[in-house]
Amino acid sequence: MLPLERQKKIIELLTIRKVMKIAELTEELQVSIETIRRDINLLTKQGKIEKIYGGVKLVQSKFGESTIDERMFSQLEEKETIAQKCSEYINDGDCIYIDSGSTTYQIAKYIKQKKKLTVITSSIPVVNELIHSDIELLIIGGKVRRNEQSIVAFDYLFNFSELNISKAFICASGITVEKGISDYNLEEANTRKKIIDLSQEVYVAADSTKFGKDVTIGISSLDKIDYIITDDHLHKNFISSFKETDTHLILS
Repeated sequence: MLPLERQKKIIELLTIRKVMKIAELTEELQVSIETIRRDINLLTKQGKIEKIYGGVKLVQSKFGESTIDERMFSQLEEKETIAQKCSEYINDGDCIYIDSGSTTYQIAKYIKQKKKLTVITSSIPVVNELIHSDIELLIIGGKVRRNEQSIVAFDYLFNFSELNISKAFICASGITVEKGISDYNLEEANTRKKIIDLSQEVYVAADSTKFGKDVTIGISSLDKIDYIITDDHLHKNFISSFKETDTHLILS
């Protein structure tokens, strides 16, 4: 198989499977790891694919949202450090909200030993992670969004106003000083707006690649966001711009 044909086949495989490991590609194409790595390096330079933790995927369109399964592997190390930093702000006895998303999901791994903790969530993966812990779990009712493994709600939200949500940990696909936080899905955005209004403190957990983007649906301006926790790869220009706001920027 010629290099051009092989690289076309890699694109076709990733279109179907979304994310693949290098070992899977070598097996599919019956070539050496060195050959696959040369192809991957070329396709990466061409902007067609993206290297992620443990494998590769197609470059995400700027007009759409990748699935949570894809995002679980993307920027994984950064998301884990962000989640660990978020857990430092969660105390025994808190009632917190954990949003649906690949970054906020990681928070669940670091809070299992907390005492008398109540977690409200719209995330099925968060529920699965905490189901065997001693944490009190409340999941919102509504429509299941399969590609995000989340539950979104309009009138389905039960009476959250009776709950004392001390801290909400929210995801975002876009963050700018001018427009605040944004996301791709209207239903997710509406749920987040409701939670933000009901919470005493609001934390946005997002890796540094989300900064400088204003995507489809606006969620909230920065004046409603108390903290943004991100990784230490954030460009210094963003760090400087946030000094002019009341939102505290925390690098993990």
